[in-house]
Amino acid sequence: MRIGYQVWMAENLKITHYADGTPIPLVTGDTEWGNLTNTDKAYCYYNDNFLGEAETYGALYSWAAAMNGATASSDNPSRVQGVCPDGWHLPSRLEWLELKTYINDDGGKLKETGTEHWVAPNTGADNSTGFTALPGGERHWSGFSHDIGYIGYWWTTDDSSGEAPYTTLKYNTTSIESSLTKRKDAGLSVRCVKN
Repeated sequence: MRIGYQVWMAENLKITHYADGTPIPLVTGDTEWGNLTNTDKAYCYYNDNFLGEAETYGALYSWAAAMNGATASSDNPSRVQGVCPDGWHLPSRLEWLELKTYINDDGGKLKETGTEHWVAPNTGADNSTGFTALPGGERHWSGFSHDIGYIGYWWTTDDSSGEAPYTTLKYNTTSIESSLTKRKDAGLSVRCVKN
């Protein structure tokens, strides 16, 4: 989906193998996820896909899995393929900021409309960009899943004192937050940008 000078994927990533065919470790169970470290590559599904969340919301990846061994990058473009398919890359915080600036910090232009997947009121959602942002929630570093329907979290390629910045959209605002960080052993969604 072209937005300004960028082309973004129109859904959350849900691949289970890297572009070279190497499988990404699937981790199930709260305890098992909670035992991960910041350097463990892993993916999971929200609540272990108990209600079939994977098809709609995609997979949740640890930062190490998202990066696939690449060095952190704050460049625009990041030049980090990471978990993305060939021809695509993981966005840096600056790339998310470019998107945010282009749409005047109006996250409603990114959010899927209605309340089938977003909790009401899904403030300002009109999806006029076609980005179709979905609130896939997260797998907390301690293992439990939370916030599906309420918040979408997406990794960036940046590093911040051992944590990683992420971008978020919420059900009750149109603001796009991109200045917070999380432990790298959390599981967040991924969106890729075309090279």
